[in-house]
Amino acid sequence: MGLPEWTVLAVISQQPTHGFAVAQLTTPDGELGRVWQIPRPVIYRAIGRLAEAGLIVPQGTEPGQGPQRTIYAATSPGSAAVRTWLDTPVEHVRDIRSHLLLKLALLLRRGGDPSGLIRRQREALEPIARAIGTGNPHDSFETVLLAWRRASAAAAITFLDDIATLGVEAEPEPVQGAQPQVAAALVAVGPGDRGPRRLDDR
Repeated sequence: MGLPEWTVLAVISQQPTHGFAVAQLTTPDGELGRVWQIPRPVIYRAIGRLAEAGLIVPQGTEPGQGPQRTIYAATSPGSAAVRTWLDTPVEHVRDIRSHLLLKLALLLRRGGDPSGLIRRQREALEPIARAIGTGNPHDSFETVLLAWRRASAAAAITFLDDIATLGVEAEPEPVQGAQPQVAAALVAVGPGDRGPRRLDDR
């Protein structure tokens, strides 16, 4: 599944809700939109895919300004899948700025303790950083590219070390109020470019 599906599933697994409410979270000013913006049509398409996969089911309706809004709840397989996803480190350094930050924001939002994910992510990055450090460029551009990869890997490890020292603990409140230091770190880790794609893509 893609990041929109995982985001929707994580929000719905925390508490049954409708697509409009999820879309509000991923607007530029939304709680999750600070990390990753997802347009409303993409949210609704993700809901359809999750329902077809049996990971969420309709639970009722709620009146809205237009048509009634369908409330969805996560199924047992859906809840299990998103727990595994939230606890799994990302595979690439480039995904730290998008996938990992979103996982951390979602974990904090649901009152989880992200320290285990932070530790496992660092362990996963260490061999990648070592491999990049031993690279042998064959031309001028490859030298530039390798320097970028080394700097990115080093910055990612430094970021993980920094947020690990903040003493993150489980807190049953959204990320804005519950963990202000960590929330600030999530937003400040990179440039504030936003869009319905990976944030380091321009």
